[in-house]
Amino acid sequence: MPSSPAPCHHKEPDVLSPLLGGEASSPGRRTDRDTTDNSVAHGACSTWTEQAGTDKPFPTRQILLLCFVRMMEPIACFSIFPFIAQMVQRNRQLPDSDVGLYSGLIESLFSATQMTVLIFWGRLADRVGRKPILLCSLVGLTIGPVLFCLATTIPEMIFFRCLAGVFSGSDLIIRTMIAENSTPKTQARAFGWFSIGGNLGIFLGPVVGGAFASPATQYPGLFSGIEFLERHPYALPGFVTGLISFTGAITVALFLKETLPREREPQHGRFRWQHQQHQQQSSSQLTLLEIVKAPSVMLVLSLYGHVMLLAFAFTAILPILLYTPVQLGGFGFGPSLISLIMATEAASQALWLVLAFPPLHRRLGNRGLLQACGLAYPLVFAGYILLNQLLRDGSDTARAWFWVACAIESLVGPGVAMSFTAVQLALNDVAPSPQVLGTLNAVALTVSSAVRSIAPGATSALYALGVRSRILDGQLIWVGLIPLAAVLGVTAKWLPKDKTNSGQGAGHA
Repeated sequence: MPSSPAPCHHKEPDVLSPLLGGEASSPGRRTDRDTTDNSVAHGACSTWTEQAGTDKPFPTRQILLLCFVRMMEPIACFSIFPFIAQMVQRNRQLPDSDVGLYSGLIESLFSATQMTVLIFWGRLADRVGRKPILLCSLVGLTIGPVLFCLATTIPEMIFFRCLAGVFSGSDLIIRTMIAENSTPKTQARAFGWFSIGGNLGIFLGPVVGGAFASPATQYPGLFSGIEFLERHPYALPGFVTGLISFTGAITVALFLKETLPREREPQHGRFRWQHQQHQQQSSSQLTLLEIVKAPSVMLVLSLYGHVMLLAFAFTAILPILLYTPVQLGGFGFGPSLISLIMATEAASQALWLVLAFPPLHRRLGNRGLLQACGLAYPLVFAGYILLNQLLRDGSDTARAWFWVACAIESLVGPGVAMSFTAVQLALNDVAPSPQVLGTLNAVALTVSSAVRSIAPGATSALYALGVRSRILDGQLIWVGLIPLAAVLGVTAKWLPKDKTNSGQGAGHA
């Protein structure tokens, strides 16, 4: 949030939606409530200023609970990655060259469905409360992975993946509850913990999937001869993932407090500030068009989409690449090695964000970091071409160098993930006022969902084309991604100077 309050822009909304923002009424429309609403808006701005300068107790327990629940969705999402290619092949007996196409399409359906329900969940949470909607989402995350991992046909996989997408509104709800549990002065700390929760989920997801997939084959001493697990080799990771989400649902039901402001609640302490903030959001919200047309907002949203495109494309390609036979351009790994590589990259990414990002951001700023990532991305992508060539060589020396280069790629390559946080902070910087930061983030999440619904399928199709037709030894995908990544560094040059570094703009959220 900005260190100094931005002026309030009063507009009477037709729909009150703190999560997503309301559409403003037409300029000529006025009612008897205008005078009252202007007073409320003015009071809310004053309260925001006072709250920003007041030290309030940090709700550690509530924030930790939300960060714990934040892990549920990425665990459910990424747990299928180590075995998705094998599951697709088993359920349809596909040739190796077509596995990537179907895997990417199934992964894309999750985000395509999520994009269509995001606004619905946000508006419903504004009406009935955050906690019940979060509980509903967690119940869906409990059932969805179990049903998906029990699927025995491609249509069943598609249906249950879409079902999981329908109940994937937890990220938006948790972001909002963290904001409502914190003050402008403590939001940076709260959202820092939020990022760690997401990274832990990304780390644990592949571990769960790889460790429990095909248990009768991986652990014959324990599970050999169990007919159910032999007939459904991917059921166990589904049950484990569902159990983890179930613990999140129980934790929320028992210990998490509702944060939606209610007029009937006692107006004192944090609840009074939240109620005033709620009134401020519903009475002084800029229209969506005004927000998007604000200086540099469209540029940052395009950069946000660009960064997400690179991230989702690579995330979709990596497990397929690791599984694809060496002669077709991949690494030929099994589920255990795939989960190890993906877990290592997730852990490395978390370390880059926690240890390297803060000092580099102070030195380079958002623009400098995005330019640096734009230079690094093509080198990271080119590294996978080199790794495949080393495996194709087949000699002992080449294999030794492969593992050295693979370790470097897995530990250093995830540093490009700093672009995710840098573009988020750039988004905060260009927010026209602190009162619309939530709406601007909702727009960015919608852009992210749209990209994620297209990128995995498109890049998987391109990867499958290169593998099936042996174009450039199966490396066609990198010929497309390397130039696309290089454009990021060029586009980032047009970013305005960081406001966060100069103390004039939005804080780190």
